Amino acid sequence: MGLDVLATGLRFGEGPRWHHGKLWFSDMYDHSVQAVGLDGHVEVKVDIPGQPSGLGWTPAGDLLVVLMRERQVLRLAHDRLVVHADLDGVATWHCNDMVVDDAGRAYVGNFGFDLHTAEATGDFSRRATATLALVDPDGSVSVAADGLKFPNGTVITPDGRTLVVAESMGRCLTAFDRDADGRLSNRRVWADLGGRAPDGICLDADGAIWFANAAAGECVRVADGGAVLDVLTTDRRAFACMLGGPEGRHLFVLTSQHSHPDQCRAERTGQVLVTEVAVPHAGRP
Repeated sequence: MGLDVLATGLRFGEGPRWHHGKLWFSDMYDHSVQAVGLDGHVEVKVDIPGQPSGLGWTPAGDLLVVLMRERQVLRLAHDRLVVHADLDGVATWHCNDMVVDDAGRAYVGNFGFDLHTAEATGDFSRRATATLALVDPDGSVSVAADGLKFPNGTVITPDGRTLVVAESMGRCLTAFDRDADGRLSNRRVWADLGGRAPDGICLDADGAIWFANAAAGECVRVADGGAVLDVLTTDRRAFACMLGGPEGRHLFVLTSQHSHPDQCRAERTGQVLVTEVAVPHAGRP
């Protein structure tokens, strides 16, 4: 099973979600939310006044967009972007991925420290843990979980009772129980990934999770407990993945040769890859 190139010329794609027959994603350094169909046609859906990342939708169908540097969640209401939530009191560095539940609650991760400077200098001594924010439907913000090592891609199981978050710097997937109000408890390691750095993740109907390995060119499927079930290799680093398509069996992988902002702005090496897999999507996209 190989991956085909669906779209090219992105600066840096993130936060993919299958919605209304297309793959929606943020192009962080093009400052826009875009969408691509299975025919490969890419269109700009919304121009964003900043650097977008995670995407989701409210029960009413309003698009939610994480604004990274401003540490906000924007909402597209009647073709107008408004601030839905201010995460500055919770997030300690750039915000990133997001998942939205059936009630419109959003969970948003953040870097926790200056990642790009650390990568450029090789000095990770100031690396700090970060908080996963919970945004209630009215826009109020609270701490869902703290002490996480770069909380990133997140999924919620179909029954709504479990949330799994990728800890990119922790090299693991971490699970929590969810109560009726979306509060988290019973933190545990869902999968120890060794040296792999999970970025974006998605859940399939067998309860396995696909994750994009930000440290290498691969997208990996793992079971609860950490057993590796499948590995798809890419010719550049993988940063996000999502299951979608008409039957939920199209696996989309977003890749790029670069992750540093300066390189991404200078070169359009981002791609959307696609293949069909045996087990379809499950849980919140």
